[in-house]
Amino acid sequence: MRHDGFITVLIVCLTAAYGPALVVWAPQPFEDAAILMRYSKHVAEGHGIVWNVGEPPVDGATDFLFMLAVAGLHRAGMSLQDAVRGMGLASHLLTVALIYQAVRRLHGSRQWMAALSAAYLAVGPGLAYTSACFGTPFFALFACLTWVLATRLTQPEPPRWASALFALSGLGMGLIRPEGVFLAAFMLAAVVFMRGVRRSLEPIAWFAGVFAALGGAYFAWRWHYFGYPLPNPFYKKGGGALHWDGLIISVRGAARFSLPFTLAFLAGFRSRETARQAVFALIPIAGFVGLWVLLSSEMNYHWRFQYAIQPIFLIAWPPLVEGLFTEWRLPSWRSLPQRSRLVAAVLGGAVFLGVLVYHHRMSRLPVLYADGNAAVGRALREFRGKGYTIAVSEAGLLPLYSEWRAIDTWGLNDPWIAHHGGITDEYLARQNPEVIAFHAYFSPLVPPVVNTEWDAMVVKLKNYAEKRGYALAAVFGETPFDTQHFYVRPDFPDATDIIRRIRATPYIQMSTGRRCLNYAALP
Repeated sequence: MRHDGFITVLIVCLTAAYGPALVVWAPQPFEDAAILMRYSKHVAEGHGIVWNVGEPPVDGATDFLFMLAVAGLHRAGMSLQDAVRGMGLASHLLTVALIYQAVRRLHGSRQWMAALSAAYLAVGPGLAYTSACFGTPFFALFACLTWVLATRLTQPEPPRWASALFALSGLGMGLIRPEGVFLAAFMLAAVVFMRGVRRSLEPIAWFAGVFAALGGAYFAWRWHYFGYPLPNPFYKKGGGALHWDGLIISVRGAARFSLPFTLAFLAGFRSRETARQAVFALIPIAGFVGLWVLLSSEMNYHWRFQYAIQPIFLIAWPPLVEGLFTEWRLPSWRSLPQRSRLVAAVLGGAVFLGVLVYHHRMSRLPVLYADGNAAVGRALREFRGKGYTIAVSEAGLLPLYSEWRAIDTWGLNDPWIAHHGGITDEYLARQNPEVIAFHAYFSPLVPPVVNTEWDAMVVKLKNYAEKRGYALAAVFGETPFDTQHFYVRPDFPDATDIIRRIRATPYIQMSTGRRCLNYAALP
């Protein structure tokens, strides 16, 4: 373990330097990340876990512990964006350090293997998720910690506290994101596979006790507090059906993340002992990847829902190939001539860097510029506190920056819509929004076509607005085939001023930086 402390600190410092140098930091959060930030803001202000201040609680922010942590930092004085990114950066750096130490201490693997695993995670999408303001690295940190404890339980003479910490860490995953409960259960199944049922009674007992007592108390509280047993998005995204597209995307993401290490897992099946090690890691990986057949793939930006498996295979692969040098009777490093050492070092270094470059390129998120919805939201902020309501198809940036009462017409943050199969004219009439905004694939130049549930929803919003006499303030888009519509109800005092402000907003397409046309203003 010589120099491991120094190498760990070095990798963490290089990761911290890599972020500002090579990661694109977005001017604002992604749409879906902004949803959680709105909840955190309301919690920090003492309103509870609510979508709209003064209304019943809604569990639309599924990252429960992360939401509370961000709220605490915001209440302490940090801006929402700094709080989210600070949590993400700290989680990412801790995970990098933990992976290096785990590979060295759990398996005694070579330093270059531990360094490759840590560096691979360092240049991966963790910092891109942080830039987009997702809590994904926080969940991955707990997934990494739980897997380290699970691995320790399978080794000779694990400490007595390992079972308790494994259960508590697994519960932490479940409190961060609901699917963490399933990932923890898959890890427990992997421990039972390695130890056998009889030798796993202590971990099973601790797991069952912690989840029954603490997890059960939390579940009872949340059911009472929110009125439903599951987070609101699950009712919208699950639908009681199998989502094969979600499974395909999940498998694709897992394959992209783990591609350079596939050969290591294949090599693990060369013997009975290494095959057990490979299956041990594949149980939670395959289980977690397959879990996403139960939910639609919306909001799964850059496979962020599958990111938690990265620490598992990065810790698991080194022991699968460790014995190959002896089994293939390869010469030791010291026995090689100096020239052969130089050639091997150059080739090995090229492969090492090639793997990192591959992962860096696969991990970039296409966020480069300001987002027009954030700009419109800021323009509307002056009218907050007047009781105005905005109905939005994408409930992130516009509600966060405007601070208006908001209706999420897709239903992720609206229990009535989520439990009634979608938005209706009657429900819209009861809410009577001053502004209706939606993202559509039509414009005044392109007629609407209904192919998906989303298309049906935005056409319904368009028809409702036009039948009720709303003024079409703007249809922003780079092309008439992908646009953002804004309708304003004309019968309230600030209507004219709001229409003027929306039309005057420089609406930028975030992926290109180009200013969009207002197709509603074309002759």
